[in-house]
Amino acid sequence: MICVSDKPEEKKGFVAEFAHFLKTFGIIGLAIAFVIGAAASKLVTALVSDIINPIVGLALPSGDLKTLQYSVTNQFTGVTSDFKYGDLIANIIDFLIIAAIVFMLYKQLSKFKLVEDKTK
Repeated sequence: MICVSDKPEEKKGFVAEFAHFLKTFGIIGLAIAFVIGAAASKLVTALVSDIINPIVGLALPSGDLKTLQYSVTNQFTGVTSDFKYGDLIANIIDFLIIAAIVFMLYKQLSKFKLVEDKTK
């Protein structure tokens, strides 16, 4: 059955449709979060590179976490491959700090009901 009271959807201009899209999907908030996240990532990377790595480096013979590597030479070709596990460890520390910060922010925002828990 067709309802007579339904009005046909109004035609909107491109600008009006674009503004509706931005409001509906929260694109501006997402863009702001992305910029803040990129800046926070730079801060954490600087913390790991400039503070944590030198502290850990005090206990290492090389003096720097990122320079830890294991070299393997092929007996037949003489080619040497370097496995730079120190850089991997530094990046894991970087990731863990960022993940902990995001988790703490989520907990605070959910405490004040500013984010919705979609798992329930």
